[in-house]
Order: sequence, then C-alpha cells, then structure tokens
Amino acid sequence: MPPSNIYHNAEYQSTHYNLFKESITVPLKAVLPPGVSQADFDNAIEKYGAAVGDDQVLQGDGLTEYIDPYELREEEGQRKMPSAAVRPKNVEELKEVLKISNEFSIPVWTFSRGKNLGYGGPAPRVNGSIALDLHRMNKVIEVNAEYSYAVVEPGVTFTDLYDYCITNKLKVWPSCPSLGWGSVVGNTLDRGVGFTPTAVHHQHISGLEAMLANGDLVRTGQFGITNSPSAHLSKFTFGPSIEGLFLQSNLGIVTKMGIWLTPAPQAFMSCAFDMPDFEDVETIIDVLGPLRRDGLLPNTVYVSNVGEWLAMMGRREDFWPEDSPIPDWKIAELQKKLDLGYWNAKFGLYGARDVIQAHFDELKKIIAKKAPKGRLVGKIFSAPDGEMLDPASVPEVDGGFFVGIPTLWSLPMVKFRLPKSGGGIGAHYDYSPIIPSNGKEILDWVKTSRKICEAENCDLFCDFFMHERHVIFVNMFTFDKTNAGHRQTVQTLFNNLFEAGKKRGYSKYRSHVNTMDRVASLYDFNDHAYRRFVEAIKDAVDPNGILSPGKQGIWPKRFREDEKMKANL
Repeated sequence: MPPSNIYHNAEYQSTHYNLFKESITVPLKAVLPPGVSQADFDNAIEKYGAAVGDDQVLQGDGLTEYIDPYELREEEGQRKMPSAAVRPKNVEELKEVLKISNEFSIPVWTFSRGKNLGYGGPAPRVNGSIALDLHRMNKVIEVNAEYSYAVVEPGVTFTDLYDYCITNKLKVWPSCPSLGWGSVVGNTLDRGVGFTPTAVHHQHISGLEAMLANGDLVRTGQFGITNSPSAHLSKFTFGPSIEGLFLQSNLGIVTKMGIWLTPAPQAFMSCAFDMPDFEDVETIIDVLGPLRRDGLLPNTVYVSNVGEWLAMMGRREDFWPEDSPIPDWKIAELQKKLDLGYWNAKFGLYGARDVIQAHFDELKKIIAKKAPKGRLVGKIFSAPDGEMLDPASVPEVDGGFFVGIPTLWSLPMVKFRLPKSGGGIGAHYDYSPIIPSNGKEILDWVKTSRKICEAENCDLFCDFFMHERHVIFVNMFTFDKTNAGHRQTVQTLFNNLFEAGKKRGYSKYRSHVNTMDRVASLYDFNDHAYRRFVEAIKDAVDPNGILSPGKQGIWPKRFREDEKMKANL
C-alpha cells in the first residue's frame, strides 16, 4: 500500500498510486530549491513540519507521486522534480506555509489533485520548488439545489461532488471532464471542459476566494460582501472583475470557489452523429457550427476521429501490426467492421421532453438536407411529468459524463502503442490549439496534422470540442515511455504542429509545463504588452516570487533578472 491515501475511493487510489510508481524509469534524485542552501532548506523543512505536521511533509521516495508520470526527459537527467511536498489541510496552515516560503525565498508549485496529465501532472515548472499539494483541503462547503451551484475547496474531485449530490438527493448535475479523479477547482482554473450544459467550467465561476503570497485572503464578486445572499448567484462585482486573474495563474492560490451546476432536467437525449470520410470534417463544422451559434445545439459537441476510437478498443497492433501509419484502405475496413464513422460526434440535449424532441426533429431535417450521408441517432431518456431524471438511470454507453457521472473510462487509451507482448509504459502528450469554427479552416488543419503525423510514422489521433465560435482541437500522441524512438517522435510531432499552428496564429488552450514560455511568446502584440502587464501585477502581489514561478510564462522579477538561474531550470 502507498504511504498515504490521496483518494478515499479504492479504485482511484490504486490507479493513482500505480500510475506514478510504475512510470519511474530512473530513480528520483534529490534537488534543492534554486538559490537555497542545504542548511536553510533543512531549517525550512522543520518549520513546514511544525505548520502542517511532519507526516504531511514528504521527501525522497515520498515524492514518487509528485513527478510527471509521462515525463519525456527523465533518462537524460532532465526530469521536473520538486524538493519536497507540503500538504496543508486548511487556510490557516496554508498561510503558515506561505510565510515560511517567503522567509526562505522557496518557490512553491501549487496544484489541487495533480491530474493535469499530458501537461505535466503535479511536476513543477521550476526544479526544486515545493510541491504545494492542496488535496487535503477537500470540503464540499455547500451545494444549493434551488439555485444550482456548489462551493468547494480545491481538493474536491468531480467524483466527490457527484457523490455528495447523490448522497444528499440534490437534484443538480455537476459537469465533469472525461476523467473524474481531478479537482473541480484545478480543472476549472486551467479552463478545462466537460459535457453537460455547464461544460465550459471557467465560464460558470461565481465568487471565489484566493490567498495571496502574503497570506491575505481576497474574495471576488458578491462573495466579497459579508453574508451576501447573492454570493454565488451573480458574477457582477463593483469595479474591475478579478476572477480571471486566478485562471492559469500564479498570482494567488484559490481556496474556495463557487461554480454553477445544471438543474436536473426532466429529460436527456443522447445524440450521436457520424460521417464516413476524412474530408467530411468540413461538413460537420459547417453544419453543426451555426447550430451551436443559434442555440439549436445549446451544448458542447464532442467530435473524435476513428484513430481515437481504435485506442479505446484495443492496442494498435490489434488493428495494424506495422510501424507505418495505418493506410486508408485499412481504416475503411476497420470502420466497416466496427461500425464507425471517420468522424464521430456526440452531444446531449437537456430539458423538457417535448422541447428537446422538437430540437432533435429540427436537427434531423437539417442533417437530411445538408449532410445526407451522415448518420444521426438520438435516444431519449425521460422522467414522468413533474419529476427530474435520475442520471444513473441512463445506461453508461448513452450517459456517463454527458449526464455528469464521473469515471476513469478513458485512461487505458494511453496504452494504445504499447507492445502486445507486454512491457512498456503508456503515456500521452498533446498539442491543443484554439481554431475558428470554420469548415475549410478545420479541414486544412486536419490535413496538415495528418501529414505531420504520418511523416513520423504515426496515425492522426485527435478530437475536438465545438463551442459557439471556436473549436478546441486536441492532437494527441500516445506513446511507450520506455521507447526512446517514441519519445523523440513525440517531441518532433509537438514541435512541427506548434510551428504549423504558429504560422496560422493559433495558440494552445493550455500548456505542458515544458512549453509554457513557448506558448506565452505567441502573445506578442505591442512588444508583449500582455506579459509585461501581468508581470507588473506579479511583482506587486508576490514580491519574493514564491508562487509557481514560470507558470504560463509569467516569471517574477528575481527570475527575470537572473537569466542564469532561469536557464538552468
């Protein structure tokens, strides 16, 4: 058993522990915070222990769960590595941790559950940072079914929130992403998305509390008024709105967050639409995009290509044993055998039964006219009049995260390129640009992506989320972490896709810790005025530069002025 339980859920705990423990190919090596002597570090560790309890300060082998399990560069001795992990359980302990960090100028790398997999997980941007693990701050403070909102601490997972609602018979559906073991706060602050009507999580923040580097607490919006009945009902404030300063940010540590949920509807319709050919992505975008904008499809449409579906069904060798990209004829054969489109869209309709049926009937007319070779299927699940639908009554194949039920269903996908004979360590890395929701533009991108992937003997493996006016496109690379050729290929794929996106003016919607500076460099208007503005705020609110230095390419003054220190990170 692991030395401490991160999760109460036995399946989650076992999966979590094994994921990190089994990913390590080179023994962990102790590091110190930058510019801190061993004596000062030992002194700080003693004080951290007094603040949170000695058993909540981890070093050595205790840091197994605080590295990137998908690290590309550990064999080269370039693993991102914390010096220790500190785990406060409340704001009082957190304040003391920051006081000690300021005293010794030790940077902390803050995370809630460390499940930003494919983007670095819990690993720090700056080697030697303290891993500031907030998973013990895990209270569901409130769920209000009348107004459909929740208030949670950073350690609350999507599964925790769902279970709380079910246990207390609250008729609300929280949104969740494809994996349920991550933090509601962490995912939201990194602009993660789910699948229900409140799927774009950061757009549904209403009132949050953050601790600044000096230990001061600030609340936003109506939450900033003592005992306001509208604390989590309105996003309005008086003066500048500051919630956005804490998204993908190193300006403060969010300790409480209000987030809107979906009222349990009377009915839910599980919708699937697929088209058979590679070029059909243009039709999908140009037919469904306007319907996202005019409200006929009021929620996110999730589209994945056949490559991603194959990864959900088995190992690559099951479908194509060669090292070369799976050829078009074989893809077509697999589509027929497995009854898949080349592009497969899924989305949900929520509300009163007759209303969503009317939406679907109108959608059928539009599809028949504008995309006649596509297949559209809708299955409706309904409670009696005057009652709300129980999400657990919807079969998992039709519901799952579309009705807010968290799982770990997609995690095995990372094993797609492992040898069937055994061995290897499954991992993934992503390039995820924001692209206009325009058919020709998306078709051009998937053609470019496929060409780049096939040049490295890889298959196009992708999905995208259709919002009203833009698409979040995810180019995913699964690989065997023990295979040096795979690791080099992943780096080449990312570099080539990044440069192709850069030429088109695309930026990623989130970034791996290793590429944050590179992505930040894209925001170049007026000699990087955006970065200079945020740096000015950073220097004012975090003068010692202790909070997650380098996150999203924002560096505190002491790192900006010491290029040698920065170059060695």
